[in-house]
Amino acid sequence: MRLLVTGGAGFIGSNFVHHVVAHTDHTVTVLDKLTYAGNRASLAGLPEDRVRLVVGDIADARVVDPLVAEADAVVHYAAESHNDNSLHDPRPFLDTNIIGTYTLLEAARRHQVRFHHISTDEVYGDLELDDPARFTEHTPYNPSSPYSSTKAGSDLLVRAWVRSFGVRATISNCSNNYGPYQHVEKFIPRQITNVIRGIRPKLYGTGENVRDWIHADDHSSAVLTILDKGEIGQTYLIGADGEKDNKTVVESILELMGQPADAYDLVTDRPGHDLRYAIDSTKLRTELGWTPTYSDFDSGLAATIDWYRQNEAWWAPAKDGVEAFYASKGQ
Repeated sequence: MRLLVTGGAGFIGSNFVHHVVAHTDHTVTVLDKLTYAGNRASLAGLPEDRVRLVVGDIADARVVDPLVAEADAVVHYAAESHNDNSLHDPRPFLDTNIIGTYTLLEAARRHQVRFHHISTDEVYGDLELDDPARFTEHTPYNPSSPYSSTKAGSDLLVRAWVRSFGVRATISNCSNNYGPYQHVEKFIPRQITNVIRGIRPKLYGTGENVRDWIHADDHSSAVLTILDKGEIGQTYLIGADGEKDNKTVVESILELMGQPADAYDLVTDRPGHDLRYAIDSTKLRTELGWTPTYSDFDSGLAATIDWYRQNEAWWAPAKDGVEAFYASKGQ
């Protein structure tokens, strides 16, 4: 297949491109705006006869239309995705997550191209810490931030284009990813790179907030499974049963890196910080036969730590600016 992967120079998108090259014979065109979250270096070393990078905006129909026209399928990762940034300036989230998705859907409609939309569990809001429930495909949307609300809006656009125009689309909502090529502003790589630099990790509030973690390689294999076997118009939740509170994650990072488990600082909590996310991926597993490789969070975390230790040249250029930004907010 000829795949158009939007946001393929970002964290989850670049992991998907690497996974596609390693596990299929597909060719990939990456469309990425190369904002601060995109990085050419994340695609370094991939075969030039199978992967090409086009720098452009998914909201620009003049760029999008010819790329969609030559593709067999679009895998839409591109998004503004950082909650803190959406609280500071929501507008880019509307431009990319809503208008960008609309532009891609219209191109997929014109050229009758298969479309898979990557979304997030954050569209469902959050759960109480002591609630045994998990998100399913039938959980009502209840987003709490400009980021998650624009992702919810983009999901609804996809559903409408399937029903109204017959676009051959599927949706996946995934839990929190970790792994290589993740920007150092994000929770896990920020703490890992802090320890590497001799800086004490930082924990929002009391660290009780729970996230359901999945390694990016497992997310990639799930997306390929949906692209191959998924039923048009359906939504699939992707998760690896990796629920951990933030305090446990920080302590695990410290212990795996040979530091005392309590060698971190508590900082001011994020406004409106969701309490708990938890994914029920039964539909994906039973209907499409998918299973994660990294069922043990600590083994995936150890592999991620090793990657950041070995690839300081990749993350170092952004590190000082990120820490200066958080320091200005007392975080």
